[in-house]
Amino acid sequence: MFILLGGLWFVRGIKQILFWLFLWQLKDYHLPRFVDHFRTHKGKRLVFNYINAIKIFLLLIFVSLPAQAAQGLVFSYAVSALFVIYLAELILFFKSILKKKAKRPVFTLKMAFLSAITFVSVIALLLWILSLNDFFQPILFLAFDILTPVVISAIVLLFQPAFVLLRNNILKRAALKLEKVKSVGGTKVIAITGSYGKTSTKEFLTTILSAKYRVLSTKEHQNSEIGVAKCILSELKPSHRVFIAEVGAYDKGKVKEVCRMLKPKIGIITGVNEQHLALFGSMENLLSAEGGLELAESLVEGGILVANGDNKYCVDLLKRAQKPSRGLRLLYSLSNKTVDPEIWSDSITVEKDHISFLALNKAGEMAPFVVKVLGKHNVQNLLGAILLAHKLGMSFGEIAEAVKKIRPEQGGMVVKKGKQSLDIIDSSYSANPDGVLADLDYLDLFKNKKIIVMPCLIELGEKSAAIHQKIGRKIGQVCDLAIVTTKDSFNDLEKGFNETKKPNARCLLCDNAQDAYSAVTLFAEAGSAVLLEGRVPDALINLLCE
Repeated sequence: MFILLGGLWFVRGIKQILFWLFLWQLKDYHLPRFVDHFRTHKGKRLVFNYINAIKIFLLLIFVSLPAQAAQGLVFSYAVSALFVIYLAELILFFKSILKKKAKRPVFTLKMAFLSAITFVSVIALLLWILSLNDFFQPILFLAFDILTPVVISAIVLLFQPAFVLLRNNILKRAALKLEKVKSVGGTKVIAITGSYGKTSTKEFLTTILSAKYRVLSTKEHQNSEIGVAKCILSELKPSHRVFIAEVGAYDKGKVKEVCRMLKPKIGIITGVNEQHLALFGSMENLLSAEGGLELAESLVEGGILVANGDNKYCVDLLKRAQKPSRGLRLLYSLSNKTVDPEIWSDSITVEKDHISFLALNKAGEMAPFVVKVLGKHNVQNLLGAILLAHKLGMSFGEIAEAVKKIRPEQGGMVVKKGKQSLDIIDSSYSANPDGVLADLDYLDLFKNKKIIVMPCLIELGEKSAAIHQKIGRKIGQVCDLAIVTTKDSFNDLEKGFNETKKPNARCLLCDNAQDAYSAVTLFAEAGSAVLLEGRVPDALINLLCE
């Protein structure tokens, strides 16, 4: 009986082990991000749920019994109940595998090592438990179940110092290679940071410069120090004239660490907001890293610092930054009315499938641009890329021709054909406060019923309530139906929504993909537009799209 119980415990335990390793990997093995997850409603449910409550209750029953009660009726009933729970968990595990819903990590070298250590440890634990008296076996099974997050976290953190040493070695090798490539080919290094707009600006600049130069840029989700280093080691060649690195951070000092490796001559700060305030702990820390100060102070002598003139934090940064010495500090802006930009736009037209505008600069040059990306906010990202491409030797005419190769997905948002003739606006790559507001402006172009599906934003710290209320007010102005998929800040969002909502508009909480799909399809009509904002469930996207 207990061997079978142990087998069930181990097999269904694989799901738990894989999930917790997946969560650590998802949070970049970053302890504050991992801990912050448990402030969310979903995070709390991982710990405080009915299954855990029942297991704790059974554990209390087992430990309250005397050792000689191992053959008694109460003990037998409790073991039978535990057997049923493990069997049910095993069935649900296999069901999630068949439906491809099981969470598992991406098996990198680091994850393969952690997985091997974890599974060997658990197998050893299982064999030891089975060697004990029958009375102690269910107690230890339950204790491990309840403490699985702690055990897995301890294993991850135990080996973290070794991985830090390995990471530092990789950064050092990448820095040496980059210096060698620079000396041979004169490669220009561009670093891009900010709270939002980094990826789109990187994609736009890569496409534009590729029309004239051989360009390498970091790939999707490759904006950490180790991601940038691996890109250099595996892909950078002396023939690359330009290397563009997107640099993300969750701690003060991280951008500086990446820049010590890159030694960039050119830096772009795309825009700053409170998106990761909870992780940085203070706005001062955020402005140092994501806000661009560390990047500005890391530029080599005579470097070029480019920043978004429509963002107050970026404008302030250009005033405060002491470097680059004898370099250029340049702003780009939608207009030249409030700041003194190097480049700005005029005659902006936003259509459902493209944007068009005039770009003008201080030298008196101008050119029309037509780009197949969505939303007015992408004009800002394009202006930053156009400005830098122009400084690197491309004419406005060459740039205007190059932007024709930009694809909608490079702007972070695409329109897909949905079931029941719905227009599905997919902006599910990521979400931040400015991005949500910008996407709602684009949604407002559509004439029929307008629906948004989104989770509450995370990692906003003390600003969370005010930001969600602001977003709620905007949703109330634009949308006929709002479906929120997470509970954390729903009340704040709903409060803002109710202040400005359209007549007959509704705001619903649906944390289940099937329920959200039912709500959309019952409310929508042919020609309705549905904005999928942020990390909505993949299952919902699959249900809505053809």
